[in-house]
Amino acid sequence: MKPYPINLGYRMPAEWERHAATWLTWPHNVDTWPDMLASVEKEMVSIVMALSETEVVRVNVLNKAHEDHVSRLLHKRVATGTIIFHQLATNDSWCRDCGAIFLTSSNQEHPLLSLNFKYNAWGGKYPPYNLDQGVAEFMARTLLIPEFLSKMYLEGGSVDVNGAGTLITTLECLLKRNPEMSQIEIEQELKNTFGVKKVIWLGKGLEGDDTDGHIDQLARFVSQNRVVISSEKNTKDYNYLPLIKSQEILANAKLADGAGIEIVELPMPDPIYYQNSRLPASYANFYIANELVIMPAFGCPQDAIAREILSECFMDRNVISVDCRSILVGLGAVHCLTQQVPSIG
Repeated sequence: MKPYPINLGYRMPAEWERHAATWLTWPHNVDTWPDMLASVEKEMVSIVMALSETEVVRVNVLNKAHEDHVSRLLHKRVATGTIIFHQLATNDSWCRDCGAIFLTSSNQEHPLLSLNFKYNAWGGKYPPYNLDQGVAEFMARTLLIPEFLSKMYLEGGSVDVNGAGTLITTLECLLKRNPEMSQIEIEQELKNTFGVKKVIWLGKGLEGDDTDGHIDQLARFVSQNRVVISSEKNTKDYNYLPLIKSQEILANAKLADGAGIEIVELPMPDPIYYQNSRLPASYANFYIANELVIMPAFGCPQDAIAREILSECFMDRNVISVDCRSILVGLGAVHCLTQQVPSIG
């Protein structure tokens, strides 16, 4: 077996560290977004427009015809020379979850490493997913970088790091995804692959979250010692008690360096339903780009409050909100659609 990334000096940078690019897959699955793909694409154009102002955007498209279609949507709306298309057949568009996760090191020969975890569409919920199983390898091959193949099932949205040795995740997700592994075994695999020294385990995810509790809907690092966490004030809401428990865990947790965690509460948006099912709307599903933060908006008063809170957390970046109510029908938002490629310059 190849040496683990931690043994070779690799670590996963925090999302706020400099990017060489953002990678995404253009939405195309009509089963994910029934009768609303046009409105989903409109929201996607807004996301890519914002990203193109600050970094290169790599876009997976199905084929030449699909590339031409997306090019027309983006024409005169993005900065010249910032979009790189990749023709790659995929099942769906959640690049965060099925795509490569990138690590960096001071190794001059291979400063960038791709992590390739096993992928089964969130526990086999949405077949087919055979094409998405090849996305991570494609990304590594395109960048001409080595990859590390993990034995564990894991999606990118299930972990978040502070870039200084600490990772947060949830028990609900990783134990469900890897029933043959114990929590201790999973934790060691996380440490070895992501190059961290400390893993903090939260509990359950949001109501309506088909990922079994991805951390990028619950709690996110915004600096090495500060975490924003979704907070529900309605005591009758399903999410109230799980979020209180997660906040208590974070309040008592220590980082890899032994320091405590500063907690900042993000409000939950008003509940949003589609076909009588609650959708996992959360402001924690924001994406940190080089000079801005893209926050999902849901058309309720809490949009402005969440934007103000994130602006205080990211004083060096402009926080913009993008209406994601159509994208949300696919049970994800901005962070789920994007994956950062760290800069090595």
